[in-house]
This record gives sequence, structure tokens and C-alpha cells, in this order.
Amino acid sequence: MVKSVRLADIAEKLSVSVVTVSKALSGQKGVSEEMRAKIKALADEMGYMPIHSTSEEKAKSYTIGIVAFERYFDKFASFYWKMYQELTTQAVKQNCFTMLEVVAVLDEDALERPRLLNEERVNGIIVIGKPKKEYLKKLYQNKKIPMIFLDFYDDEVIVDSVISEGFLGMYRMTEYLIKNGHTKIAFVGTLMYTESITDRYFGYCKALMEHGIEQRQEWIIKDRDYADGLMGMNYKLLLSERDMPTAFVCNNDVTAYALIRQLEERGYRVPEDISVVGYDDYLYPEFGDSRITTYSVDMGAMTKVALSRLIECIEHITVHAKVRVINGKLIERSTVKPLRH
Repeated sequence: MVKSVRLADIAEKLSVSVVTVSKALSGQKGVSEEMRAKIKALADEMGYMPIHSTSEEKAKSYTIGIVAFERYFDKFASFYWKMYQELTTQAVKQNCFTMLEVVAVLDEDALERPRLLNEERVNGIIVIGKPKKEYLKKLYQNKKIPMIFLDFYDDEVIVDSVISEGFLGMYRMTEYLIKNGHTKIAFVGTLMYTESITDRYFGYCKALMEHGIEQRQEWIIKDRDYADGLMGMNYKLLLSERDMPTAFVCNNDVTAYALIRQLEERGYRVPEDISVVGYDDYLYPEFGDSRITTYSVDMGAMTKVALSRLIECIEHITVHAKVRVINGKLIERSTVKPLRH
């Protein structure tokens, strides 16, 4: 019985990828006319017969590089590790393979480009979590491989990005506290560390402004070191016992959890004395089940949109680069107490 000729057989003889052969034979863009002619001539010579409605022709397979950063992957299972797992799940559904590279802190500081870019082993790149500014400029030197940002965007350069609705989400969380009678509300998050934290802060500000509530500078509390991103600021040194907020809105659930622990160490009860809300709906597994009222980020939708858009870029489908915002939802739990008006 004569063995049928596969796309992979043609690709091997010409030392090109299966993706290139598939594009050439199906008339897609992204292949030079010279290479297209060579591929078609070899396909005819080898007796290649396209098999319609089979997995080979319908299910295009790409290798997706995922670049993350060591400083986000601390000793606990991080939010971005969970996002990476969601991304691999979506990749399998779309018949794609993933390759993860975690950029070490020293490499990020030394501006060493990801090996996945240098070796061109992937069809496209998804960058999870914002790198340092100079490193971001280094990534822009990549012109060959399509690239998508996940959970951050650059406010200076228009790049395809997928984020959660930080501004509106934190507006809703602050509005929720106000509707529950709170007017003395603090914000916990290091401004300008990432666009997402700053966007969430502006959502908090908008809710206060709409209700004529004064924004107090001493109630804007850092939750991490700006230089290295190390979380765990000491709230004991930042707040006065004589004039405490009745509620805190935190830029993520891990910060909210740490704040609750410190408040309890000082003798406050949550929510009986002080209410706390978070954002993300994600806690390290080591912390146990969350009881924090929060804003849930739809990781599944974010990763699905990011991957779909990247595949469009790989296949040269023309769509203008933009920031795509994915909706979430408020999750009521047990860390907010309504106050009487």
C-alpha cells in the first residue's frame, strides 16, 4: 500500500515549518512567492493529495511561547502561574502547543532577550505581567514574531493587549462600600507600579468624587516596594489609631488578606470593626479558602481572547492593535459590614 504524503514530509525536505507548507498550499499570506512555487512544485512531484475535511487541513497547529517574569513567581503559587495554566488549557482546545520561559530577575535587569525570541522556536509570543520599562523596550526590538500582552498594556505604545476592567471593577467595589454606608475609605496599592494598579486607583477616585467624598492622601497606602515589587508593607506604621478608615479597598486579594491579618493583630475585627474588599478573586492556595468580598477576574475569557488574537496575527489577519478589556463580576462574601446611615 502506497504511503500518503503529509505536509510534514514536504516541510522536512525543504527545511521549513509545516505551517509554511500549509500556508503555501492553501493560498494564505506569509509565504514568499518563490517559496510558494517551490512548495507547490515539490508537492506535485511527491504526489501530495490534499485530504479535505481532515484534521490535518482543518486543525492548524502553532507553537505559542509564553514569557513570564521571575519576580512575579514567588515562593507561593502566584496569580500569573494560575493565568499560565488557563492559557495552556485554552491552547490545547485550539490545537496549539505552549513553551514557557520565566525570565530571571538578573536577566531582566541585564536586558537579556527571552531565548524563545532569539532562537525563533515559536510562532507567536504572549507576555504575562508587565516587565520593567527598559526590558519592555528590548521586547519591541522583535519584529519577526507576533506578540500579545496579557494582564497589562503600555500607555506609550499601541500593542495588542488583553486586560481585566480594572478601572470599572474598582469603581464598582468602591461604590459597593459607599452603598453600604462607608465614607471613610482607604486605597491599598502602590501607584504607578503597574498600569492596572493605577487604573484601579482611578476607579476608586471616581466613586469617591461622584459622592462628594474627600480623598485623603494619607489613606493611599503602598502595598509593595516600587523598585523590586516585594509585597508586604507594614500597615502598622502607616495608619493612625485615632482616625482609622471604616473600609479598605485593596488592589488585589493577596494584599487584602495581608491587611486583614495585620488589622486583626492590632485588635480590629473584620468586618465588625473594619470592612475590606479586594480584587482578582485569587488567593495563594496556602492561605486557604477566601472569605474576601472581591471583584472576580475572568481568566478563562482573558486567555481565550489573547490566544485567539495571537493566532490572527500569526495568520496575518489584519486587525488594528488595541487593548481588549474583559469584564468581571463582584463577588459578595463576608468582609463587608453595612453601616447605618
